[in-house]
Amino acid sequence: MNLFLHDTLVGKKTRFIPLNPERVTMYLCGPTVYNYAHIGNARPAVVFDLLARIIRVNHKLVFARNITDVDDKINAAAIKKNISIEEITSKFIKAYNEDMSELGVNMPDIEPHATKNINEMISMIEELIQNDYAYISDGHVLFDVSSYKNYGRLSRRDLTEMEAGARIEVASYKKSPFDFVLWKPSSKELPGWDSPWGRGRPGWHLECSAMIKKYLGVTIDIHAGGQDLVFPHHENEIAQSTCANGGEIFARYWLHNGFLSINNEKMSKSLGNISLVRDLLKDYPGEVIRLALLSAHYRQPLEWSDDTLKSAKKMLDRIYGSIRDIKIKKSHKNKIDIPISVMNALFDDMNTPKAFAEIFDLVKALNKEINENKKSEIASQILASGQFMGLLKFDPKMWFSDIKNKSITENEIKELINARELARSQKNFEEADSIRAKLEEKGIILEDTANGVRWSIVN
Repeated sequence: MNLFLHDTLVGKKTRFIPLNPERVTMYLCGPTVYNYAHIGNARPAVVFDLLARIIRVNHKLVFARNITDVDDKINAAAIKKNISIEEITSKFIKAYNEDMSELGVNMPDIEPHATKNINEMISMIEELIQNDYAYISDGHVLFDVSSYKNYGRLSRRDLTEMEAGARIEVASYKKSPFDFVLWKPSSKELPGWDSPWGRGRPGWHLECSAMIKKYLGVTIDIHAGGQDLVFPHHENEIAQSTCANGGEIFARYWLHNGFLSINNEKMSKSLGNISLVRDLLKDYPGEVIRLALLSAHYRQPLEWSDDTLKSAKKMLDRIYGSIRDIKIKKSHKNKIDIPISVMNALFDDMNTPKAFAEIFDLVKALNKEINENKKSEIASQILASGQFMGLLKFDPKMWFSDIKNKSITENEIKELINARELARSQKNFEEADSIRAKLEEKGIILEDTANGVRWSIVN
């Protein structure tokens, strides 16, 4: 089965052909660890966790996701809280991985930390200086953007036009406003390392380039991240890596997920519309949040709201409800049987809306099926499809057992369902509707299927 991905660099969907099928390499820009992860941080983690699962169907994958643990934001947070930088970073690295685990995100094969790869960064800077791609100025080392003729290709920006329209104040140590920092000086209060240019610390863009080269190689198959990283971060990565590595291709495919928005505004800290994953997990299971993040195509913007989460919860309730009372035969349970229709959707540039539509077609078929063997087969297909996407990890009956916040017990629910069924058999539809309404007031939704009545909880 061929995998097709939308490559930002060429601007279209293209077949994925790795350099080496036995060692596919993928890098995802990870978190800057100065606070808890917000839902915008979670989207690329969830999306590209799914891509890793897809790639591993046909190939061996080495997946790296970095940790940025040296950054001005980290320094500012440490000063504000009057604690050490190491205390800040260790706390939020742990929190990030815990939160992502709750969302079904597997740990990457490699999780390099910026602070543990300073020597590699210094070596890359030395290479750039030696070949006239970088210059030293006032204690800083800067990449000379004019030295790289293809700068702006990824983001489709013309440097000449950018310079003509520039309205930014140029730092005194820069030749051009678009030259970016590779190394900057550090005061005694800030983290720093000895270098040929004095005590200092690396620029953010450099960190990823150096770690990619060390852990994955000069040329990688896939570089991924959020749409907001296309410019300048990924553009700068391409420039410095290509120039430091003798013109070799840096990444063969560039993938970017779309923005999250609230009320049609981009989610951002400056607007104060950020939702922390840790807070969301207090009200919703991680699976609900994961499904919500996958509900839209990864390249499209995703409107984030409580309604988005409620819709995802209803979707999961429906899927879990369909398989709750089905006895899956051992022969089906032991067989990984994901329908080709689901896999085709996922291999077509991770078309998750289409994949979910295919799963719900299976749910519809299961609800109508009366043959026990066929029911077992369909249920196993639903379960395998969901689990491949990082969902359906709960026992279906346990999924519906959390009614502690409802003013009704499970036995009371079952008694009311039985009473409703009796009323329906006696054609007392007014009574049956009254019981349904009573359950809905308690947050319990009923679904009539060929296999009986199923109930689910509404948050």
